[in-house]
Amino acid sequence: MNLIEKVMQSQQLNKAEIVEILLGDYSGLANAADAVRKRYVGDEVHLRGLIEFSNHCKQNCCYCGLRCANREVDRYRLSPEEIVAEAKLAKELGYRTIVMQSGEDDSFSVDKMTAILKQIKAMDVAITLSIGEKTYEEYKAYKEAGADRYLLRIETTDQSLYHKLNPGMRFENRVRCLEDLQRLGYEVGSGCLIGLPGQTLESIAEDILFFKEFPLDMVGLGPFIPNPATPLADCESGNLELSLKVIALIRLLMPDINIPATTAMETLDKTARFRALQGGANVIMPNVTSLSYRKKYQLYPGKSGIDDTPQKSRAVICEKVLALGRKISEGYGFRKNK
Repeated sequence: MNLIEKVMQSQQLNKAEIVEILLGDYSGLANAADAVRKRYVGDEVHLRGLIEFSNHCKQNCCYCGLRCANREVDRYRLSPEEIVAEAKLAKELGYRTIVMQSGEDDSFSVDKMTAILKQIKAMDVAITLSIGEKTYEEYKAYKEAGADRYLLRIETTDQSLYHKLNPGMRFENRVRCLEDLQRLGYEVGSGCLIGLPGQTLESIAEDILFFKEFPLDMVGLGPFIPNPATPLADCESGNLELSLKVIALIRLLMPDINIPATTAMETLDKTARFRALQGGANVIMPNVTSLSYRKKYQLYPGKSGIDDTPQKSRAVICEKVLALGRKISEGYGFRKNK
């Protein structure tokens, strides 16, 4: 029995076995992941409308274009009325989940955020938040106001690398946040960057084991893409094929979770998001942020689809999903076995 057959039967691998698979051929791994995806989560692709409502951030992560030390960013912050209007547009376009994403912007108080969440929840949609590290009490208030999911990427579980790339942040607090979210009943998502400077295959294997052991409901990842306005400007981009391998392997180890095909991959290769769908992924998050703001939310350069209107973004993705023989989900996209 080879390692792919082993993981398909047991959903278990150790670190050395994960590294061995990551060093191997992608095609067989992708085929196995696609079969497992079909068996456990079906052919539906969940589309989630993404609203990037603020690019202000108090953190200073070395890989992120929104880092507070980057003076080249044209900062913006949507008003509550603008956020609700974009959510309404997303609902009209057919999205059943709204993803609200921002930098860590403390100007959105708990009262302001919960008021926004209540208005959006009244539209009969699921809500995913991706707004960073908060207290247990803040997460609780968001949940009570209507938030269903929370995405907080760990980026790397290599603590030495984490603290080097995230100055002023604590790995332990990141984990505490994920644990608080799980205790509060959120569907919890995390993920990592592939190809960070100093990252090894062994540390990626540790990331994968962390995701499984937590356990998470969603795992999102993509290749590291250097931003010229960050300390990592001169570093090489992450490897796309390795990113695709990690997606496929996570599908084999965690067969019923949700796995997005991320925009970052498509920035390196225009076919990458749809290759990811053929290798285990089942979620796409099209951007519904208005164009005037979208171009200012630059985590990395060359972001795919940055000039597409919300209507075009959805139409293009739907056409390609259907061309793969997959279906557009009409549900909220909750994890089936949650």
